[in-house]
Amino acid sequence: MSELTLRKRIALEAAALMSRNILKEHPLRQLFWECTLRCNVNCRHCGSDCRKLSEVKDMPREDFFHVLDSIAGRADPHRVFVTITGGEPLLRDDLEVCGKEIFERGFPWGMVTNGLILTPERFESLRKAGMHSITVSMDGLEENHNWMRRHPQSFQMVDQVLDLFVQHPQIASDVVTCVNQRNYEQLPAIRDYLISKGIGYWRIYSIFPVGRAANDPVMQISNEQYRGMLDFIRKTRQEGRIHVSYGCEGFLGRYEGEVRELFFNCQAGVTVGSVMADGSIAACASIRADYHQGNIYEDDFMEVWENRYMPYRNREWMRKGECKDCRYWRYCQGNGMHLRDGNGNLILCHLKRIQEPSLTVK
Repeated sequence: MSELTLRKRIALEAAALMSRNILKEHPLRQLFWECTLRCNVNCRHCGSDCRKLSEVKDMPREDFFHVLDSIAGRADPHRVFVTITGGEPLLRDDLEVCGKEIFERGFPWGMVTNGLILTPERFESLRKAGMHSITVSMDGLEENHNWMRRHPQSFQMVDQVLDLFVQHPQIASDVVTCVNQRNYEQLPAIRDYLISKGIGYWRIYSIFPVGRAANDPVMQISNEQYRGMLDFIRKTRQEGRIHVSYGCEGFLGRYEGEVRELFFNCQAGVTVGSVMADGSIAACASIRADYHQGNIYEDDFMEVWENRYMPYRNREWMRKGECKDCRYWRYCQGNGMHLRDGNGNLILCHLKRIQEPSLTVK
C-alpha cells in the first residue's frame, strides 16, 4: 500500500473498525422516500429513467406513513432523517401535507428537487411544513445546465432557488453537480458562481454508467479528468471559500480523507434504507431492483430492516473478479452496491480510475 501514508493507513484502520461496529448495530439513520416517478424535465443522465407521465402512480401518503409508524415503534424517529425524492417531489400537490405528517411523527425531513417549479411561496409552505433540508441540482452554467436538463428555463429557476437558500439559512441546503465531458472544464466557473451567490455547500459527483447515461460517452469523464476533478475538489477545500465535497461513492485511495469528511464506507442497507414508488423496500435508491429486500405492501418495513439486507451487511460475496485479490479490500469492501450488476459483478472501480492511465470509463 505504498501510495498511502502511514498516517492515512492508521486513519483508514480506525474508520474500518468503526464501520464494523456500526454494521453490527445497523441503526437506520436515513430513509429515502421515492414519492413519485413523475418528472417535469428529461435529464440526460437520469438513473430512474423517469417520464413526465409515469406508469407507476404516486404512492399514497398513508402507505408511507405506515412505514414511519413501523419505524417509530422500534427506533427513535428523531434520529431517522427522511429524504423525499422522485421523480420531482414538487409535482405532488400534497407534498406539504406529507411533510407536516412526517414532521409531526417526529421525523426530520428534507427533499431533493430540480427547482423548476420551486417558487418563494412554495418554499415558504414547505418550510412551515417542517422541511429541514433541501438539495437542488446545478450541472453547469446556463447553457450546459439547460442542455443536461433538456429545459430552456431550468438554469434561470435554479438561480432563483439559490437566492431562496441564502434567504433561509436556518434550512440546510446544498447544490449538487454531476460532472461530465461538457462541464468538466467549467468547474472553476461553477465554483465562483456559487460563491458569488452566497452558497455555502456544494457536492460534486461523477456519473456512473447506468440508466440514460450508460451509453452516452459525453456523460463519462476520462480517468485523467476524474483525477483532475478530485484535485480540484481538494484544492477548493484547502482554499476554504466554499465547502465542497465529493459524493459518497467509491474508495479513493490517496484521496481518502482529503475530498470529503468521511472515509469511504457504503452505508446502503446498513444505516440507509429506501421506500420506492412501487413500495419496494430498498437500500440506496440508486441500486438495481435485483437487490430490493421486500415490499411494504407485503412486508413490515422494520421486520425487513432487522432480518434481511444480508447482501449489504456481509459483502464477502463481492470478493470476486478484480476485487478478489485487491489489497484495499478491507477499506473498500467491494465499492458501492449501486455499482454491482444483476450478476453481482463490479461495473466500475474508482481506485482503478485513480491508478490507471487516461482511459474513458466503459
